[in-house]
Amino acid sequence: MLSFKSAALVVGLMTAAFAHAESTAHGDPAKGQALAGVCGACHGPDGNSAISMNPNLAQQHPAYIAKQLDNFKSGARANAIMAPMAANLSADDMKNLGAYFASQKLRPAAAKDRALVTLGQKLYRAGDPERGLPACAACHSPTGAGIPAQYPRLSGQHPDYTIAQLKAFRAGERANDANSMMRSIAAKMTDREIAALAEYAAGLR
Repeated sequence: MLSFKSAALVVGLMTAAFAHAESTAHGDPAKGQALAGVCGACHGPDGNSAISMNPNLAQQHPAYIAKQLDNFKSGARANAIMAPMAANLSADDMKNLGAYFASQKLRPAAAKDRALVTLGQKLYRAGDPERGLPACAACHSPTGAGIPAQYPRLSGQHPDYTIAQLKAFRAGERANDANSMMRSIAAKMTDREIAALAEYAAGLR
């Protein structure tokens, strides 16, 4: 269980995240749809990706999508494919794309490996205090719905994509996490734990 001090920290982070989301999430879904055609090849026209290494964007927090696009454009999040895609997008374009994909209904991925789900559930809900691993639920919510704009929806995400991102954080290849939070967490995780969390998150609803 979280200590009072830890819980207070989480509440503070959640409040700041919601405030940031409120100021950045307003976009026009119709304008976003007009821009989303090129996104559909990798993420599906409605944000449901048929390719497990490409994330589902449907029902993702609009402010989180806009933030990632801005990070791809600035280079804060290095990605050879997404950088040129985001290069010519304005801040309003990013908000509009976020609004469009957030408005689409997610067709979630599903958990398949019972043994991994059991381990993933334990880590997601309780973490591992002895190793300084916090519960994922503290920031990504018990249902995996996430907390905009810093903490994305994980529920129903492709396990392959979640695994790839956690490994990228662990290796320092992805570094657009505030205060190195995800890098420090992923650095303590084994490949099996990463796979377990990804499997469990895929089945969250």
